[in-house]
Amino acid sequence: MKARALLPAVTAWAAALLAIWLPGWPFAPVLWAAAVLALGAAIVLARREGRHPLAGWLPLLSLCLSAAALVSTTAAVQGPQRQPEMLRAAAEDGRPVTLSGMILSMPQAQSFAFGFGNSDRVRFALRVESAQNSRAGPVVRLAVPMRAFVELPAGVVPLDIGTRVSFTARLVPNAPGEPDAFRAYGTGPLAVDSAPPWYLAWAAELRAEFRAAAARLPGEGGALLPGLALGDTSAVGDGLDQAMKASSLSHLTAVSGANCAIVVAAVMLLGAGLRLRRGVRIAVALLVLLAFTVLVTPEPSVLRAGLMALIVLLGMASGRPGGGVPALGLATLVLLALDPWLASSYGFALSALATAGLLLLTAPLASALGRWMPRPLALALALPLAAQLACQPVLILLAPSVPLLGVPANLLAGPAAPAATLLGLIGCLLLPWLPSLGFAVIQLAWLPAAWIAAVAHTVAGLPGARAPWLDGLLGALLLAGASGLALWLLLRGAGRRKPRTVPVMLAGVALIVLVGGYGGALLGTGVVRGWSRPADWQIALCDVGQGDAVLIRDGGQTALIDTGPEPAPLRACLDTLGVERIDLLVLTHYDLDHIGGLAAIRGMVGIALVGVPSGPRDDRLLDPLRQAGVPVQVAARGQQGVLGTLRWRVLWPATHDGPLSTGNPGSVVLLVEGGGIRSLFLADLGAESEAALQGMEPLGRVDVLKVAHHGSSDQSAELYRSLAAPLGLIGVGADNGYGHPTSSLLATLKASGTRAFRSDLHGLVLVSPRPAEHDAALRVWTERRGD
Repeated sequence: MKARALLPAVTAWAAALLAIWLPGWPFAPVLWAAAVLALGAAIVLARREGRHPLAGWLPLLSLCLSAAALVSTTAAVQGPQRQPEMLRAAAEDGRPVTLSGMILSMPQAQSFAFGFGNSDRVRFALRVESAQNSRAGPVVRLAVPMRAFVELPAGVVPLDIGTRVSFTARLVPNAPGEPDAFRAYGTGPLAVDSAPPWYLAWAAELRAEFRAAAARLPGEGGALLPGLALGDTSAVGDGLDQAMKASSLSHLTAVSGANCAIVVAAVMLLGAGLRLRRGVRIAVALLVLLAFTVLVTPEPSVLRAGLMALIVLLGMASGRPGGGVPALGLATLVLLALDPWLASSYGFALSALATAGLLLLTAPLASALGRWMPRPLALALALPLAAQLACQPVLILLAPSVPLLGVPANLLAGPAAPAATLLGLIGCLLLPWLPSLGFAVIQLAWLPAAWIAAVAHTVAGLPGARAPWLDGLLGALLLAGASGLALWLLLRGAGRRKPRTVPVMLAGVALIVLVGGYGGALLGTGVVRGWSRPADWQIALCDVGQGDAVLIRDGGQTALIDTGPEPAPLRACLDTLGVERIDLLVLTHYDLDHIGGLAAIRGMVGIALVGVPSGPRDDRLLDPLRQAGVPVQVAARGQQGVLGTLRWRVLWPATHDGPLSTGNPGSVVLLVEGGGIRSLFLADLGAESEAALQGMEPLGRVDVLKVAHHGSSDQSAELYRSLAAPLGLIGVGADNGYGHPTSSLLATLKASGTRAFRSDLHGLVLVSPRPAEHDAALRVWTERRGD
């Protein structure tokens, strides 16, 4: 059975997870002892006459335990090195430290143009090589992985993988099993110590030239092409990114085994065409594979795919080519032994699972499906189905929904991916030497890339593209069980001419009860409306109870206005919408129902814009942001900036002094324009502040209005009539005890032509822009009907 070759890697993976998340437990000595005992028992049984039932399994058990012990030993040795006492103490005390190290991932920029200056910040993976408590303190040599969030000074050279940098930062420790030991929030500008080594600089220059060439191509095919060829998704807009995820096509922009296979196969075929000897072809393929790995950046999935290809090529060179399953198992085991924290990397897990699914399930699925359809069609369906069955339980941990149209989408888009990858790579390599020819090849690669983008948008826009599912570990286990039962039914029927009726029927009943029962629960609670949740929402009113939490999104950047009263509801909203980063946080004032959920976004915030503190107590509430290195600016009228393509402006408070500058009367009012929506967020203003705001400038009509103070009666009817907003958002809790929203406010909204959407009745509310080709009303999606 081919799957047995993966057992040592699977055991090592489980041991790695236990060792990194439970660092104090003595896993390594226990596993080594168990491995020795299993090996001793295998030797004893082998010397006895007759065949013992365990004789064939004990050597494999010893090998699995040895693999687990090896990975546990590595974790036990590296664990203390990842969180040295010096850094832990600095994190606990909130002291800044000076860090120096090498950038390990492509920096992702986050820019905000404020009226009072520019602040450009980037985030990237960093291997810290030295740290210093103060300028006069000793320099301590380290090797600690971190995720850095730093400010770039004007005129700094472009950053890329391999650049060595220095900066002062405050540290926040991560959980022991996280791939990054700390998050480092820069408290000052970053300095570049040295450029990348020549080979990394060569790769960075090639990637930059390819991005520039692809940017000249029309539509979203040009934006997608760098991702298909090099795994560079920096040009992919938020809408296309959401569409790729919704249609289960996002894996096409993650470099993995398929890309390595395409590169190696192309080199071997070219070598055969040139009549090169096999040894020469293999040597050239190894060199090209190494260059390709450097070019596409050594992400965990790339390392797994590259090492697996290396193992296969070395096997061919030795004259003993092995199968793909043993190569996958060995590659996974080697990487986990070098870095056990890869076990908690979703990218690494999905890459390994997808490959295992393709190697183990494609042929049986094709055989089973071949009973009802032509063999070529069965094989074409089996490929994406095998990968989806293997990966979906892990994907549930990232987004609690199941793609219902993922297999058809991959069937349509999958054949175009190899062409885009190969042509894109050829064009990329030709650009420095023959720019015109290279761009011509890139133009050819644009055709399949544009087709993939079109498929993604079409499938994502279909009703019922995704079905909601239970989140967390329970949801993953439930889906794994349902998938396993369905797979067992399908393959059992294919392997028998006359399958046994009773077991098949029992398994079918179990599957129906498992999935249908859960589906019935979904229908009963109304969560089935999540099937139609739009991917292109721009404004989201989170259901956080009696409080405010509103998200604004555009161009891959997200702003959050207030956090609600508690962390849990806000965290649930962010997880539901897949929000992992808050680029701009606006805290309108310091009441608990607007700032109580701040802990839910710990480590996620780029920049904070806050209301005027009324005293030391309010100011202390901002300490978690400052300790995390988040720049905090007190809002004032006239401040402005951008979020993606949206423009925002602070309208209130007018000053930092006076009775209308703090608390509810002085809470921050934001006007946001762009993307087809003009929206005004009134925080907790009362009638007096609203009248003063209206008297300062003509506000004009708006499309979306965040109703002030949860719908209290202290409102200016004149302001609401002048705004004439079609949509009004009210953050309010059911049975809140305040009578919010009041009947007088609801009457004011009705008289102003404003339809109210309330979080107590409608739950989560999403507002999407009107279609570009129509002058239609904004599209509103609600979690509940609100009847």
